[in-house]
Amino acid sequence: MFDAEDVHDRMIHVGIFLGKHSVARFITSYIFRYSNTMLEQSINGITFTNPIGLAAGFDKNAQLTDIIPCVGFGFIEVGSITGRPCVGNPKPRLWRLKKSRGIVVYYGLKNDGCSAIHKRLRSKKYTLPVGISIAKTNDMHTVSTTSAIADYVKAYTTMSKIGDYDTINISCPNAYGGQPFSNPIKLNKLLLAITRVQSQKPIYIKLPPDLTHTEIDVILLVVKKYTVAGFVCSNLTKDRKNKSLRIYDKNIPNHGGISGKVVEELSNQQIKYIYTKTKGKYTIIGCGGVFSAQDAYTKIKYGASLIQLITGMIFEGPQLIGEINKGLVELLYNDGFTHISQAVGKDVL
Repeated sequence: MFDAEDVHDRMIHVGIFLGKHSVARFITSYIFRYSNTMLEQSINGITFTNPIGLAAGFDKNAQLTDIIPCVGFGFIEVGSITGRPCVGNPKPRLWRLKKSRGIVVYYGLKNDGCSAIHKRLRSKKYTLPVGISIAKTNDMHTVSTTSAIADYVKAYTTMSKIGDYDTINISCPNAYGGQPFSNPIKLNKLLLAITRVQSQKPIYIKLPPDLTHTEIDVILLVVKKYTVAGFVCSNLTKDRKNKSLRIYDKNIPNHGGISGKVVEELSNQQIKYIYTKTKGKYTIIGCGGVFSAQDAYTKIKYGASLIQLITGMIFEGPQLIGEINKGLVELLYNDGFTHISQAVGKDVL
């Protein structure tokens, strides 16, 4: 019944408050957290206590790294972070699709910029892996390929010593100039510039869910030339003709990307295709429409080693994270597995 962005902002403030106090962190962890050694993994040199992470887009300014472990997440991806501060698109820019179990997002990469976020995080210590999502500033000054790459590189360089891995977000559906780096020539130029920066962290590429197999094949050919650890599959969909989309609110605009159940099948098929095409060469982080342990498990059996979510938590509540982890253990037992890594890709290879 309340404005979606107002609720989001209030919950960020609640999370900041809880994260500052040891007693609040303890109580939160006692209520929500679930752990089991069957879910622990070491991936690209990073230890994850469980595979469920908070996707980029929720903690845009990296303010929740103290409380997120207590909610039960195994990792967090903050941002997306841009080269300069970005106010985002005009309000309103967040709408709920209650019956479709999705969210229309038109934030436009709102964040404080890499310099301010680096200052906030540079002296912090983390109790879980932190991913840094990097994007280009959403304004007319980054429309040209050269200026856009320079903006990416500025953010990437500034954040190079922060966190455990980086995600290059080439798929924001709400940025000025669209998604130019889905183009293979421009993506090649971007990755060439990014990989010249000295950083030991694994790099992931966050893909749009609306790519065709041919477009994915071309991206894979480009990525093959660089030291890329894997892919986040996937970002928000722009496709209003999606057969699973049932919009009941006529006031919802045509602009913005859509999350949640609307993108689930697109994400699953992208995971399945990339895992099969590359024979499991790349680590895949599955993202899109995860509302239950079975949803997460489907992505894992299609080839995802890690899972991210936001919308499922918003619709179901913060207890969902522990429920998913507990449910994953039960599903693994039922299939005769003793560790989650044994289930990765089992439905496709």
